[in-house]
Amino acid sequence: MPGSFPKPVVVVSKCLGFDSCRYDGSKIDTPFVEKLKAHVTFLPVCPEVEIGLGVPRKPIRIVFDSGKKALYQPATGKDFSGPMQSFVETFLDSLAQVDGFFLKSRSPSCGVGDAKIHDGFEEGARTFKGRGFFGDAVQERFAGLPVEDEGRIRNFSIREHFLSRIFLFARFREVKANGTIQGLVNFHSAQKLLLMGYNQAQMRLAGKIVANHEKADWKTVVTRYEEHLERALAHPPRFTAMINVLLHAFGGFSEVLSKEEKAFFLESIEEYRDERIPLSVLLHILRAWSIRYKNNYLLGQTFLQPYPLELVEISDSGKGRDR
Repeated sequence: MPGSFPKPVVVVSKCLGFDSCRYDGSKIDTPFVEKLKAHVTFLPVCPEVEIGLGVPRKPIRIVFDSGKKALYQPATGKDFSGPMQSFVETFLDSLAQVDGFFLKSRSPSCGVGDAKIHDGFEEGARTFKGRGFFGDAVQERFAGLPVEDEGRIRNFSIREHFLSRIFLFARFREVKANGTIQGLVNFHSAQKLLLMGYNQAQMRLAGKIVANHEKADWKTVVTRYEEHLERALAHPPRFTAMINVLLHAFGGFSEVLSKEEKAFFLESIEEYRDERIPLSVLLHILRAWSIRYKNNYLLGQTFLQPYPLELVEISDSGKGRDR
């Protein structure tokens, strides 16, 4: 039920607050990870250490040559592509359950989109940005799951999106484990407003699957539902769509709120529209009213509290939505 949360399972780069395993022997203090430790089951990993590179170690880089990527160590001239690919496959195969990934930015192993790639082995070769070896495999293998890095997560819109997804996928993992159509029906009902904000088309398709008019077996139903759930949550919700859902929920209090309370909420929506406050502020207001006026429908919606209140934070990178 909303307000109680299963622990998401999240693979995390070990250097992000767990171990001094970076190439220079350092560890990165990561407040976001520290906050999450009480609410998440982390699986720390350092792919570079796992393939036998020491700490500290000579830097490695990604080189694009002859149509393929190589993981190259300039100081020794060694190519670690084979060992890295072998480790990545073995590690990802071993993940019995996982709800998301939180990886090191700009890393030749863990980078999820901003790793430096050299267009040739020679010094001074042109560079461009792309995925690290491990980060690339994660996004290919687990394309529907949340994958973020410690740089982007400072943006509160991206942070809210990541947190909402990992906790929702943890809930869904429990639904799959229970294996009942009724459990799936209850899950979908509780996600209605959240999915409405993310992707109404996918929400409706998922609803038809849950209705199961074809009387398909459990495995078929849950597999098809998961596909549409992942599609629905693939991209951060448009703030205009979220505003529509907020107004929809707000309408449930039209008969009980004072003129001043209504004006305050509508002003707050404009602050959200202008990126002066995060979505979580508005959700907190709606949740308080739902408790006060005993609106059981809204209290049953994950939308009002998609993740623990302790993780709500209004700090921001200042780079705007989705960056």
